Amino acid sequence: MSYDYLASERSEGLYEAWLDKLFQQEVLREIGLFMKKHRGGVPKELCNPVAGAFNACLQMRFGDGGSALIRFPQPGNIRFPDEKVQREVAIMRYLSDKTSIPVPFVLHYGMSSEGPAGMGPFILMDYISHAHNMTAELNTTGLKREDRPILDPHIPEEKLRFAYSQMAGVLLKLSRHSFDQIGSLEEGTDGSWVVAGRPLTFNMNELVSVGNFPPSNLPATNFKTASSYFSALADMNLVHLSMQHNDAITSAEDCRYKYVSRHIFRRLVSEGKYPGTSEQGPKPFKLFCDDLRPSNVLVDDDGRILGVIDWEFTYVAPAEYTYSPPWWLLIEAPEKWPGGIDDWVREYEPRLAIFWEVLEEQECAMIRDGSLTEDQRLSVRMKESWENGDFWVSYAMRKSWAFDAIFWEKINTNPRFFDRAGYEAGLSLLSEEERDGMVEFVRRKLAERETRILHNWEEDDVESYHIEGWV
Repeated sequence: MSYDYLASERSEGLYEAWLDKLFQQEVLREIGLFMKKHRGGVPKELCNPVAGAFNACLQMRFGDGGSALIRFPQPGNIRFPDEKVQREVAIMRYLSDKTSIPVPFVLHYGMSSEGPAGMGPFILMDYISHAHNMTAELNTTGLKREDRPILDPHIPEEKLRFAYSQMAGVLLKLSRHSFDQIGSLEEGTDGSWVVAGRPLTFNMNELVSVGNFPPSNLPATNFKTASSYFSALADMNLVHLSMQHNDAITSAEDCRYKYVSRHIFRRLVSEGKYPGTSEQGPKPFKLFCDDLRPSNVLVDDDGRILGVIDWEFTYVAPAEYTYSPPWWLLIEAPEKWPGGIDDWVREYEPRLAIFWEVLEEQECAMIRDGSLTEDQRLSVRMKESWENGDFWVSYAMRKSWAFDAIFWEKINTNPRFFDRAGYEAGLSLLSEEERDGMVEFVRRKLAERETRILHNWEEDDVESYHIEGWV
């Protein structure tokens, strides 16, 4: 499924208007004075704003040699900015307090009404000096700036092992912390940490921003069981297909495939076929970051980690997410791999073998120094997740726009989940009510598609074009 082009345009319009304001000299001056007030010291230089996918940042250098960074969520691209800032500050403070993962120190933060120059919620933090991010260490040489990064196929194994080993250490440090509910962390008045809010995920933000998803249909609270959370995600996929008006389908056949896949995926979850781990009894929930990847890891000239940033979509999640091998070993995601998902797997598995080796080495070292116990190893669980197919179910749950490709190529074809693969086999699993509902559902989505196409044509083209047999 593609992004809803109208939703994308609306989000882009909100962002561009906000960005134009950010570059106004009086706004930059007010932001600079604000940073000076809350950081302290003699400022030397306020650098030009730098925009990423979700945030715009300004760095200010000070006479004492240090720097501060103020970070604003981008309107349109971030749909829950106050909640996003609250959650990110909480997790950064938790990680700083409870782990040795290097994260920026939060100097000050505020909500929409508190931001300088009316620019919205913000986080003011210490700037971590660095050479580049880890993606630059791993990326294919010769690519242009506008090219999507992809792991250098000729990267020396020693260099790759060093990078993977450091990332494995970060994952292990995150995985040591367990909680009794799924959701977002909050700090209590007594200094304790509790799960007290809904899990704010990368996918939830994207559904609203570019998927026409009604915010009222998103989860509003935390979850006490993994099964209830998985069921909510399966329902969200159905709502997404139903509510996205533009670019949701390409044809009647495409619509039927998407309808069937979401219904039988929901059944897979409700029947308890996922997860497939051999562990018995309830499992603790773990800290999980949707956006933890090499691009958000800052390193020095030797590739050593100096800081890990962009924690906004971090929450307490089902343990199965933590037990999945990291998708980013090739930097590029499977659904965006140039050669397709099967080719991604062929390239991924040799790298995964290297990652498992360095992960086991990290585990052994941490067990020796007492910072990890035998039952906290990730390597065995990650191997099982990859081998039994849980990896793909977990991935599809977290990424709505990758769902269809992942479902038909990697979930529907797994005999552990389904006796027979393919559309007809999937259709036979639907209830009579679901099959009857598909007829009207397809009719409605095709009508939406027709309206979208008509609106894109010039008026004289519309008058001269006749559409036959669509509805």
